[in-house]
Amino acid sequence: MKQTISFVTLGVADLERSRRFYRALGWRESSGSQAAVAFFQVGNIAFALYGRAALAADAGVDAAGTGFPRFTLAHNVATEAAVDSTLSEAVAAGGRLVLAGERAPWGGFRGYFADPDDFLWEVCFNPFFPLDAEGFVQLPE
Repeated sequence: MKQTISFVTLGVADLERSRRFYRALGWRESSGSQAAVAFFQVGNIAFALYGRAALAADAGVDAAGTGFPRFTLAHNVATEAAVDSTLSEAVAAGGRLVLAGERAPWGGFRGYFADPDDFLWEVCFNPFFPLDAEGFVQLPE
């Protein structure tokens, strides 16, 4: 299997509310979006919003699961100040601040917000994983 992630799809409670939230963050929705699904190009990965019940049905699982979804999404930035400004931007767009920007035990700086469906986003400055000219994380080889 090729080492790549092509899509991240969130099963959301209210598709239109989630569309508004991500658009308010400045994300541009793809013309490939449809009434039942929203697509966004995020660097080399496609990000999708799909109704929670429809996504569960597509995967053949029960949509009633609750609690921590056992994953987070991350948005790395170039400076500590950008962590705080990005968290503020997310809250202004309708997100919820979960953890204000703070020094991480491993030496970086990070905070968390939740989108309208409580999916957790880490906003992180990691001095050990620099960003390239296009803003993508560069992991050591």
